[in-house]
Amino acid sequence: MALLEVKGLKTYFETQEGEVHAVDGVDFSLGEGESLGLAGESGCGKTTAALSIMRLLPYNGRIVDGSIRYMGYDLTGMPENQIRGIRWRHISIIFQGAMNALNPVKRVGGQIAEPIILHEKVDSEAAQKRVGDLLELVGIHRDRARDYPHEFSGGMRQRVMIAMALACNPRIVIADEPVTALDVMIQGQILDLLERLKRELGLSMILISHDLSVMAETCDSMAIMYAGKIVESGGVRDVFKRANHPYTKDLIAAFPDIEGEQRLPAFIPGLLPSLVDPPAGCRFHPRCKFARPECETTDPALETVGDGHRSACHINRWMEEGTWTSSREGGPP
Repeated sequence: MALLEVKGLKTYFETQEGEVHAVDGVDFSLGEGESLGLAGESGCGKTTAALSIMRLLPYNGRIVDGSIRYMGYDLTGMPENQIRGIRWRHISIIFQGAMNALNPVKRVGGQIAEPIILHEKVDSEAAQKRVGDLLELVGIHRDRARDYPHEFSGGMRQRVMIAMALACNPRIVIADEPVTALDVMIQGQILDLLERLKRELGLSMILISHDLSVMAETCDSMAIMYAGKIVESGGVRDVFKRANHPYTKDLIAAFPDIEGEQRLPAFIPGLLPSLVDPPAGCRFHPRCKFARPECETTDPALETVGDGHRSACHINRWMEEGTWTSSREGGPP
């Protein structure tokens, strides 16, 4: 049984423009000690999926369908007093943007100690000792627990957020864009730290990023999201080496390859569709160079294209049937 299993998750937001289908029928699972990457452009629903798991949606967001099962228990139907016992103790999150996630007027030690005191039922002295141990675990001297967030660099603030996420010894850590806005050297240090902690503490991890190179370095499996849906999923090596969905191939082509032929990275024409009124059929078809009329009316299901590798594209069936042609290009993807 998977440690965490998400099935048919739909999370919508009520706005003045209408109902935003931010996550619209998403399936994925996470095993013990595994790391799963959720990748895709900004605005495709990755963070909303994470906040749905944590039950930390803003006031105008709601889970309208699907299930989120942790160790067999459905989190979507849990009352708030029970879900509080799951957050931080079992599932924690490293929020995007450490400076905004930390309270600027509270010492970092007090912020890390808060969930420890709440969930572990320990006194202040024991909590502060635990805070010092956590800071040293992530490479920060324990004396800096008395400092304020503005006294830390960006990379050090991110380490503080990681320490906070580990405060109650959770089994699952969700890292939402953990290296955004950090320079390349600091990014490498943070990713190495996450990988070491995952290995030493036996953590399961969900890593959210738009940077596929981060997935390649840290994840066992990955799921590619587009406009609220997962369009491809599988082992990291399979998705990179045998990418099937046109969107996945375009994402990979958009990143420079330092080992291959020197060229400018490609770009994906067009923009993400409105999730208030998403296009019918495959949501990627307005930007897909292989689209044909069926793509505009029928939404393809995720189907197996390899061992543990799934993709949602009509091209797979057309090629099996020997009916592959394209209205925009003559060759296969």
